[in-house]
Amino acid sequence: MTDAAAEALREGRTALGIELGSTRIKACLVDADDPATVLAVGSHAWENRYEDGLWTYALDDVWSGLQAAYADLVADARERHGVALDTFGAIGVSAMMHGYLAFDEAGELLAPFRTWRNTNTGAAAAELTEAFGVNIPLRWSIAHLHQVVLDGEAHVPGIRFVTTLAGYVHWKLTGEKVLGVGDASGMFPIDSASADYDADLLARYDALRPAQGPAGRLPVDHVADLLPDVRVAGAASGALTVEGAALLDPSGTLRPGIPFCAPEGDAGTGMVATNAVAPRTGNVSAGTSIFAMVVLERPLERVHHELDLVTTPVGDPVAMVHCNNGASELAAWVGMFARFAEAAGAPLTDDAVYETLFREALDGEPDGGGLLAYNHLAGEPIAGLTEGRPLFVRTPDSRLTLANAIRAQLYGVFGTLALGMRVLDDEGVGLDRMFAHGGMFRTAGVAQRFLAGALGAPVSVGDTASEGGAWGIAVLAAYARAVEETDAAAAASGISLASFLDDRVFAGAAIATAEPDPADAAGFAAYLDRYRAGLAVEAAAVSAL
Repeated sequence: MTDAAAEALREGRTALGIELGSTRIKACLVDADDPATVLAVGSHAWENRYEDGLWTYALDDVWSGLQAAYADLVADARERHGVALDTFGAIGVSAMMHGYLAFDEAGELLAPFRTWRNTNTGAAAAELTEAFGVNIPLRWSIAHLHQVVLDGEAHVPGIRFVTTLAGYVHWKLTGEKVLGVGDASGMFPIDSASADYDADLLARYDALRPAQGPAGRLPVDHVADLLPDVRVAGAASGALTVEGAALLDPSGTLRPGIPFCAPEGDAGTGMVATNAVAPRTGNVSAGTSIFAMVVLERPLERVHHELDLVTTPVGDPVAMVHCNNGASELAAWVGMFARFAEAAGAPLTDDAVYETLFREALDGEPDGGGLLAYNHLAGEPIAGLTEGRPLFVRTPDSRLTLANAIRAQLYGVFGTLALGMRVLDDEGVGLDRMFAHGGMFRTAGVAQRFLAGALGAPVSVGDTASEGGAWGIAVLAAYARAVEETDAAAAASGISLASFLDDRVFAGAAIATAEPDPADAAGFAAYLDRYRAGLAVEAAAVSAL
């Protein structure tokens, strides 16, 4: 394989995916002809900042982090295959969805980047939800944009372009102001029939503008003029410019001209990474946030504040349960135990600590022994919380053991998600298979088993789970390359993304499926009843602390 891989690297028969996650920027290089084969990886750790009451990342950190992750990938390719990388067959960029990046006519940032994690957009989200008849979550870009309009922020008259983090990076690397339809669906509602922004809702938004005060008046007649153009998976979306190559690789080795797929959000790459793009399939992605995506067969009957309506990378409708808080609190507990091991003179790697604690959790009581864990480091709209206070709660008769404590923490990661998924159950949404990905699923058979119990549905994990979204966007880049190389006759019939994933990516994948254990399902149901009741404690903590 090494000789074949080296040849693919030298000839540029590869696809590079880069994803800017909440805590890590990852790069993943695959064989474009066999995207299941990962040739090299790179990563860089970074963190958001809480400044002036808002969660943000500095744009300088975006570029230093991208350069570090790319350099790490280049070094990995050289070590594994003895090849100095200077080109690729295709590139794709993905990042955290939603948020607010606004630029003026000269392309200068007008206000600090506001991430999906911010919950200051309540007035805007409520007004738009009422005007549209569609749930507009707090973190969506249109909610952020409308909030700065309502607040009359000084930068509003200068706005000429609004995009997401993936759209921003793609723009700077290619010069193209475009966005994949999945990521775009977290900016503004999408009409799946046209795979573009919903024209009726765009008109409704424009009709709201006469009521806007002059201080916050947008400088265009149509909000669509401020948004990126929408592209479906496989569509041509620009190429690496000379300036973009220098941004990604300051050494000057990387050659320009490499084609890009449409930039996507982490929800879309999660669907690709778990082969969950067809109706009645779904996936759960667990990281700093946690969310579930279920591809719909039919529209939902009612508007639910717990559910976002987004799309797959080809524009099919998806119900999304998005929770701002995922596995960060669990990681903090694991870090505490890692320090204990070190202090005791028996240091363990982080992976070994996770493995030990997760295995211990299997011996816990099905309901967590009466313990409750709230992972709310930030606000959680589904739970009705504008701020977060992580809590570990027990009653005098709870059974405080290590196994129960860790099981409760794992259940806590899935708690708010399960509240949202119960709404889908009430809508009668069909689900044949649910895939999970994210680092917490690397310990085989633990988090996966508990999630199956929480959802009451089979949960599968593939051997690509730990690669996550960086691999998913690399696969989308390979798909765009395959579409481009298809001859005219074949192009007429099309290469669907679903068939590309089935036939070229997942055909030989090792998939492990956990069926819901009845005891786990009953135990989690009891846990969730206490969890729902205990939200009053969480709300009191936000008020008091």
